Amino acid sequence: VAEKTLEVWVTLKDLNQRGGGAITLQDSSGIVFNSIVFGEREPKRWMAGSNGFVRTKSFAGSEETEAAKQPVHFAIVYRANGSITGYRNGKPYGKAYKTGFHRFPENGGHLAFGIRHGTGAGANRMLNGTITGARFYNRALTANEVAASAGVGTITITEAQIAKALTPGQREMRRQAASQLAGVREDIKELLAKGPQAARVYTVISRNPGVTQVLDRGSVLKPIGAVAPAGIPAIKAVKADFGLANNAPDQQRRAKLAEWITHTDNPLFGRVMANRVWHYHFGAGLVNTPNDFGFSGTRPSHPALLDHLAIYLAEKKWSLKALHRYIVTSATYRQSSRLNPTAMKTDAGNRLLWRMSPRRMAAEEMRDTMLAASGKLNRELGGVGYRDVRAYSFKGSNFYDIIAQDKPEQFRRTIYRFSPRGARRNLLDTFDCPDASALAPNRASTTTPLQSLALMNNRFVLRQSDYFAERLEDEAGDDIIDQLRLAHELTLARPVTAREEALAQSFVKAHGMAAYCRVLFNTNAFLYVR
Repeated sequence: VAEKTLEVWVTLKDLNQRGGGAITLQDSSGIVFNSIVFGEREPKRWMAGSNGFVRTKSFAGSEETEAAKQPVHFAIVYRANGSITGYRNGKPYGKAYKTGFHRFPENGGHLAFGIRHGTGAGANRMLNGTITGARFYNRALTANEVAASAGVGTITITEAQIAKALTPGQREMRRQAASQLAGVREDIKELLAKGPQAARVYTVISRNPGVTQVLDRGSVLKPIGAVAPAGIPAIKAVKADFGLANNAPDQQRRAKLAEWITHTDNPLFGRVMANRVWHYHFGAGLVNTPNDFGFSGTRPSHPALLDHLAIYLAEKKWSLKALHRYIVTSATYRQSSRLNPTAMKTDAGNRLLWRMSPRRMAAEEMRDTMLAASGKLNRELGGVGYRDVRAYSFKGSNFYDIIAQDKPEQFRRTIYRFSPRGARRNLLDTFDCPDASALAPNRASTTTPLQSLALMNNRFVLRQSDYFAERLEDEAGDDIIDQLRLAHELTLARPVTAREEALAQSFVKAHGMAAYCRVLFNTNAFLYVR
């Protein structure tokens, strides 16, 4: 490789970083290199990096100010006469200079991205930023070619020339489009001024899993044979062998596993998923052991129904949303929870589904319902979750302290709660909210005195009761009867009875509406779904 051009589009996370390389051509040792480097010798300036700075001088270009907000194009052209020219966004960057010229041997080098040279992440070689595009040319590009690659036009047409060539109607359309474009640019400017928004994505990090060996009596020193990727041989309907080598890459293994799980001849996956969705809605699955369909598991109460749901799920291309809709619109799900003495004698556990079994709301549902009743529920979708704990480290360990939930961003649905492992959640813990660090097939549902105490004295419940009383006054006016009627509709989804109205009226006069709102939050009619 003789004459060449390195080109990159990059956004920097820190303009004060010193020495990271964006794109590098280096020899097989990683010692001899040419690279587009940021800030190594001069803060906030680009340079042509090289081994021992033998081909490096200052371009004397301007400080970088935009790369933290938007992608910046940078190119360096190396010519056989030793000249090195830098370009930023298609225009010359500072001044070109001449040094020695290095010719990389054929098949003796390679390109690296995000590092100045070498293979390790030591010192200050790594670039802190995002590379959105990069190119290598085995020749020296001209100035016009660099400008064209950067998207910089070389032909200038004035506004007057454009207007003269357009009809009156076209000029008006162009004026409107220009106005819209200006508005969009202003919006982008405002978003950039706010800075980058924090975002988190939980995803798999693909890597080579290596070869798994069968070990003689478990000794890592005595491998007796490699194991190839495969499914579970006990499921006879689907071939367990994936047809992959024992050193197959991670991507191929995952693809084959997905094909094996969702194979039309595999009855287990559809049954397990259908049973779990049923379990979520009815409190118990058609198979009472959702994590065990084997010898130690229980038999299904309705095997034909389970197979029907599994087939339906497969026919709907494994759409859980479709299965949820199918179940909740069924006559079985929409049954009353009213007690039938005759059926009770025959099937006290309701395994035959002769009614909807009453159940207490889960901790998350209870919190969200309180927020909805008080009018404080933040219905914003997506984005960063809320926190009700303060995290800190002490002597190498992480600790979490519960903090008050009095801010609108903390009134989002509980599904958006940041749930660190091992952190306590006060009210949620009291009502059996599961610990994120532990896995379990079923949720526990306990009844303890602490739950009643929490509903009476917990800070969150007290604040929501106050907010609820304020909402009743705002929406129903000063009349206590109107407030009571609205309160029962919002919490119990039914009208207040005459007896309840009389008792509640006396209670409110003695203790206030906020206290009565707390009473409603403590009733079985509020806490249980019937």
